[in-house]
Amino acid sequence: MEPILSFTAVALLVIGLIGQGFELRKIKASITRDEDLTSKNMFTNKRNFKWYVIIGAGLVLWYAGSQFS
Repeated sequence: MEPILSFTAVALLVIGLIGQGFELRKIKASITRDEDLTSKNMFTNKRNFKWYVIIGAGLVLWYAGSQFS
């Protein structure tokens, strides 16, 4: 059971981080004014929250997988 949790956790983390990177690139390209291009506005954009959930689920599974070993 623990290898499955570990592989799933790593897959979720990788998918979440890569997906968020692509999403940040899309957000940066869609922003036209310089004052909207602050990191606060980019990271709190509502399109990023699905990636935060995927990354968080990966971290929780990784922690759960390490507790079983």
